[in-house]
Amino acid sequence: MVLGISTVLGIIGVVSAFGLFFLAERVFNIDRDHIQTLMYLKLSVAGHLTIFLTRTRGRFWTIRPARVLLLAVFGTQAVATLIAVFGIFMTPLGWGWALFVWVYALAWFLVNDQIKVLAYRLLDPAKVDPPTAAARPKKRAHSLVKAA
Repeated sequence: MVLGISTVLGIIGVVSAFGLFFLAERVFNIDRDHIQTLMYLKLSVAGHLTIFLTRTRGRFWTIRPARVLLLAVFGTQAVATLIAVFGIFMTPLGWGWALFVWVYALAWFLVNDQIKVLAYRLLDPAKVDPPTAAARPKKRAHSLVKAA
């Protein structure tokens, strides 16, 4: 199961990376040095967003991530974005292209989430995510008294 889902997510990741490369090179005519920085940021952002996909069989929002995970991911991505924007050890990208990469990665994140859910349905149709605590019906006090 893990191999199947990771293969699906991996293939989609490669498709999205080549899609960005195609857009940068053929549509926007960006030079190779800037494409390299663009791809660095895309792989960093999309790679970390994948963590949120793999945490659950259902939609990424069905189980809230721990605060420490959110801080770690968004902290490292803030640093990665600053490195790309200001060009530390690479060609500076600028805020406009960094925003473009974030929007592109977030759009593919939503596509990946949908495909992940479909892949689980195809590969393991018998199992479903257990409901979250918020989705479970609450027992009423008077029904507990009747049961006793």
